[in-house]
Amino acid sequence: MNPKFSVQGKTVLVTGAGMGMGRLYALRAASEGASTVVLWDVDAVSMHDVGREVRGHGAKAVEQRVDLSELAAIQAAAAALRDEHGIAAPDVLINNAGIVKSGPFWEHDSERHTRTVMNINALAPMYVAAEFLPAMMHKGTDQRILNIASAAGTLANPNMSVYAASKWAVIGWGDSLRLELERHGSPVKVTTFCPSYISTGMFEGVKGPLLTPIMSPDTAVERAWQAMLAGTPIKLTPWTAKLAMGLRGVLPTRVWDAVAGNVFKVYNSMDHFTGRQSAPTAAPAAHTVPGPGTTAPQET
Repeated sequence: MNPKFSVQGKTVLVTGAGMGMGRLYALRAASEGASTVVLWDVDAVSMHDVGREVRGHGAKAVEQRVDLSELAAIQAAAAALRDEHGIAAPDVLINNAGIVKSGPFWEHDSERHTRTVMNINALAPMYVAAEFLPAMMHKGTDQRILNIASAAGTLANPNMSVYAASKWAVIGWGDSLRLELERHGSPVKVTTFCPSYISTGMFEGVKGPLLTPIMSPDTAVERAWQAMLAGTPIKLTPWTAKLAMGLRGVLPTRVWDAVAGNVFKVYNSMDHFTGRQSAPTAAPAAHTVPGPGTTAPQET
């Protein structure tokens, strides 16, 4: 039996590490013996606070301010990590950063809302992985990529069309990448984490569907972390999210609409969404999503 994967002595990179679940992933890595935790966030102030906590656990913290909405910024940060810190690639990559904009699709400004949500939620994980994956594969040792998607990427839901689209993209890309790596015989394993609503403040005001609790950040991180260590392909949680996905797959669309809308109340979960109303002062406009449903950047 192969020994369980561990982050002991390894390098872990976390995007959106300055707050919320990103902070928790970074501290989890440090507390479990990671030698280096690379923090990527647009908010240098909050990221520095997390860096101090990481060092308190005995790990080295590398802090890099990165605007994940821009490919050039991602490429520059990866180059600096290689050239200035001697890190060709992390052993564990956690694509955590994300933002959300609520409301009907026609109220989304294409540049300020749609483009930004898609860039950060869907394209950034691909861009970040593309920078490091060749070097990760070259190592020939067990490594991990953890993509934080969402149960929203498995079901349609009114008032979160662009967010849902971004998470559908992450699920499709991440699991396809997993299969490609397996075909290639690579020891790099990909886990896609698909939680329902989490009480980080990002989804303030939402109402969980029938029998679906609003998970605490600690619970969500624990489930994602264990799935990542085990190399689980997809972790969908809680059980009601799995049930809903299964029913959606077998029921006719109009029947599912009736069940989702009238029984599970999935279609009403975003009706009173407010989100976090203030973003970190150091965050550039590119990472905020102005208007109703504004949330803090760089957190999933």
